[in-house]
Amino acid sequence: MVNSYARTTGIVLVFWNAMLLHDQAVCRGSEPTIPKGRVLVIGIDGVRPDALQIADTPAIDELITAGAFTNNTKILGDRYRDNETISGPGWSSFLTGVWADKHGVNDNTFRGENYDEYPHFFAYLKQAFPKAVTGSFVDWEPIDTFILRDADVREVCPASSQDSLSQKDEKLANKAAEFLAQKNPHAVFVYFGQVDEIGHQDGFHPSVPSYLQALQAVDDHVASLVEAIQSRPEYLAENWLVVISTDHGGRGRKHRGGHDVPEIFTTFLVVSGSSSIQGEIEEPSYIVDVPVTALTHLGVPVDVAWQLDGKAVGIRQEFLSDH
Repeated sequence: MVNSYARTTGIVLVFWNAMLLHDQAVCRGSEPTIPKGRVLVIGIDGVRPDALQIADTPAIDELITAGAFTNNTKILGDRYRDNETISGPGWSSFLTGVWADKHGVNDNTFRGENYDEYPHFFAYLKQAFPKAVTGSFVDWEPIDTFILRDADVREVCPASSQDSLSQKDEKLANKAAEFLAQKNPHAVFVYFGQVDEIGHQDGFHPSVPSYLQALQAVDDHVASLVEAIQSRPEYLAENWLVVISTDHGGRGRKHRGGHDVPEIFTTFLVVSGSSSIQGEIEEPSYIVDVPVTALTHLGVPVDVAWQLDGKAVGIRQEFLSDH
């Protein structure tokens, strides 16, 4: 009887040990390999917030109404202000989450770039979720040449193309919309350049009709991208966030030397989705906040060792508490 009981007990213990090992293996294997959400980041070059306010932009307006917005986002930080107020350092800060003293880009030559140490935010996403799918669609070629890292899909309209930036923007919008609707992306960056082109040509000011028209044309592209996301069969369950901002504003027909020019160093930020607050972003915001906001929504723990200068903004507190 004792031997029988011992044998039975031994069998039970072996069974439970096996089940415990199985459960542990399942738990280890169940760790997420893809992000908890999805994000579309849109960069519109050279946008003044006062022009955005009066332009006919229903798609962007709808995102603002549904989410968080500020027209007081700065392109320069308090610690470092030696870089030029132009696209090279601007988009570098926008995509890496650090200021120019870290990413090393002070002008459009990209000399001194340090993207190996401070990379495009896609690199952090891939580090946390290797199976995450990323896409980059740009028509300012240096973004693709210098800044971009870890993109599964990359589309760029080269500078050698004879198309205007308006035509390039349309082509990229179509390709990006197809990617968003038909593939399985988790993080997508789309850049539009025609607003800046018209600003240099005709003037960066809300009184310039062509400048407003360029903004309105880009808004049509924003609408097509949002429609592509919403057409996805699992859209409601996918937890999308749309983030929109710019690299600088402008005054007259330029934006160089804008360290003390509010029309140049003050821009806007839209954060819209299920994890965003609704209403005005009251805390100070900067373009380095864009990638950190995207990473936070995606569920990527931001490591202090990365030395990012940005923070998550426009995200609901209960969502932030999960990180």
